[in-house]
Amino acid sequence: MQEVEKIPQPIHQTQTQANNKNILPNTPQKTSSSRRQSQNQMMSGSQNQQQQLEQQQQQQQLQRAQKQSASPNIVGSHYKVGKKIGEGSFGVIYEGTSLINHTPCAIKFEPRKSDAPQLRDEFRTYKIMQGSVGIPNVYYFGQEGLHNILCIDLLGPSLEDMFDLCNRKFSVKTVCMCAKQMLTRIQAIHEKNLIYRDIKPDNFLIGKLPRSSEGSTDILANHSIQNPHAASQVYIVDFGMAKQYRDPKTKVHIPYREKKSLSGTARYMSINTHLGREQSRRDDLEALGHVFMYFLRGSLPWQGLKAATNKQKYEKIGEKKQSTSVKELCDAFPDEFGIYLSYARNLKFEEQPDYDYLRGLFNKVLQKRDQVDDGVFDWMWVMDRQRREKERRREQELLQKQQLQQQQLLQQQQLQQQQIQQQQIQQQQIQQQMQQQQFHQLQQLQPSGSVDQSQLFPQNGSQFLGSSSVQAIASSSAVLHNSLVTSQDSFSPNNIIPPNGSISLPRLNQLEENERRVSNVHASNEYLKTALQTDVPATLNNGDYNTSQPSQPINIPNIHNQQSQVQQQPHQLPQVLVQPPQTNSQQQLQIQQVPVTTNNNNAKKKKGGIFSCFRCGSKRD
Repeated sequence: MQEVEKIPQPIHQTQTQANNKNILPNTPQKTSSSRRQSQNQMMSGSQNQQQQLEQQQQQQQLQRAQKQSASPNIVGSHYKVGKKIGEGSFGVIYEGTSLINHTPCAIKFEPRKSDAPQLRDEFRTYKIMQGSVGIPNVYYFGQEGLHNILCIDLLGPSLEDMFDLCNRKFSVKTVCMCAKQMLTRIQAIHEKNLIYRDIKPDNFLIGKLPRSSEGSTDILANHSIQNPHAASQVYIVDFGMAKQYRDPKTKVHIPYREKKSLSGTARYMSINTHLGREQSRRDDLEALGHVFMYFLRGSLPWQGLKAATNKQKYEKIGEKKQSTSVKELCDAFPDEFGIYLSYARNLKFEEQPDYDYLRGLFNKVLQKRDQVDDGVFDWMWVMDRQRREKERRREQELLQKQQLQQQQLLQQQQLQQQQIQQQQIQQQQIQQQMQQQQFHQLQQLQPSGSVDQSQLFPQNGSQFLGSSSVQAIASSSAVLHNSLVTSQDSFSPNNIIPPNGSISLPRLNQLEENERRVSNVHASNEYLKTALQTDVPATLNNGDYNTSQPSQPINIPNIHNQQSQVQQQPHQLPQVLVQPPQTNSQQQLQIQQVPVTTNNNNAKKKKGGIFSCFRCGSKRD
C-alpha cells in the first residue's frame, strides 16, 4: 500500500479549516487524548530546549574556563588561585576565584602522599552538612598534580584572630553570644549523626568582611538585629576529624571503647579524651566549655606546661585538667559557665544533650546583666576603631605627601630663581665685557682720550646699542665734533677779515662753505637727537644714516654741549656783496665795495673805496 505523504499544516488555522475533514482524507484523525499527548510533548519539548540552551551556556563557560586553565594558577578547570591566607598541618589555604561566576572561594591544598589525608573525608562531610546554617558551601574536590584540592566558601578571620585583636580578652556579653552560636553549630553537626572531635577557636570563623572597594566598611553602621552584619555570624570549618557516632538509618550509637588514640587539640579536648575513651557528643560540649573559659580568662591553667615529648605533655595537660575543679576554673565569672561545664562532664556516653537548656544558661547571663543578644561583638567595635584610625593615618599621610610636594615645589622654585639670578649675573657680566670692548673701540676711534666712560655708559639702567651701532654713532659724533671745531675756528674775526682790511674772493667762498658746514652740523645733530629720543637706532653706513638694524639708544658725549657753546657765541658776519662768478668760462671779475674801518687820517686823504684785484691782489683806488 502506497504511503500518503503528510502535508504540514500551518500553525494558525481558521475554524473552517479545522472543521473541514475532507482536506486530507487519508490522514488519521486525532482523538482528544492524542491531542493532550501532543500538547504535553510540545511542552516537554520546549522545556528540553531550555535545558539544552542552559547546558550549552554552561559548556561554553566551561570551555572558556578550560582555555584559561592552561595557566598554572588555574585548578579544577575554572578556579584561579590567589594569595596565601592560611597554613596548617594538613597543608596550605589560598584565596581563589571562580572564573565562571566570579565567586570568591578558599582553596585547600593537601599533599597526596600525606600520612593522614583528610580532604576527601572533609569533602564528604561538607556534602552531608550542605544547607545548614553556619556551614560553608563546598564547590570542588579533585586532584591536581601531587595535591588534593578542596574549594569551599571564602570566609573571614577566625575567633582566635578576633581574640588577639581584642587583646586576648572577651567581654561576658561577647562570650555568651559566641557560646550560643557555637553551640548551635555543634548541635547541627550532631543532628547529622556526626561528632566534630576538634573543637578550637581556630576552626570557628566569622563571615567575609567587605573590602573598601566593595562599599561601606563601617560594621556597626551596617548592622542590625533584622539584618546582621557578616562580622556577627559565626561559621564552623575543617571537618577533617569529623566522625559518625550513630547509624543514619537505624540511629544505633557506636559502642563505648577505651585505649583510643588522642584526636583533637590537647588544650581544649575533654578529660575522657585524655583518658583514651571513645568520643561522643558530650566530648564536643565539654571542649566548648573549655573554649568559653579560655575567652573569659585569657588563658587556661594547663597552658604553658613543658615536657620532653608530646605524649608526656598531653599526659600533664590531662592531669592538670582533672586536678582543676570547675569552681576553681570558673571562679570570678558568672555561675552559668560553671553549670554548663559540670553538665557537659556529667553526661553519659550515649546521652543526648539538652541544647536549648544550655543556650538558656547564656541568655540568663545576659538578662542578669541587662544585656541583649544584639549581635554586636567586641571585635566589631575594635575593627571600626581601627578602620577610623587607619583612615586618619591615611589622611595624615596624604597631608604629609602634599606638604612634601609643596616643599619640593618651593625648592624647585627657589632653584629656578637662583638659576635665573645666576643667568642675570652672567648676562650683566657679558654686558660689562661688551661695554668694555665698546669703550676700547671708541678709544681707538678717538686717540685723544676725550671719551668719558661714565657718560658713554650711564648707570641709570638705560640699555645700550650694539657694538656696530656704537661705532657708527661714535664716528658720526667725531665728524660733528670736528665740524663744529672747524666752524668755530672759521668764524673767528681774524679768519673773516684779514689784517689789511681786504677780503679776497676765495676767502668769501670759504666763508660760504663754513656756513653750509654749520647748517649740515645742525641737521645731523637734530637727526641724532631725534633718533636717540625715539629709540630709533642711528648707524652710519658709507656716510648715510641707516635705520634698518635694530639697536638701543646710547648717550653721545659732549656733542650737545659743544653745539650749545657754538650757538651761544655766534659771529656777526660782514655784509659781503661780492658774488662768485656764475660760470667758469666767463672769467669775469665781479668786485663789490666792502665797508671797512680805517684811520681817520686815511679817510680824509682818500674819499673813495679800496679795491683789490681778484687775481693779483693789488690795491688801487
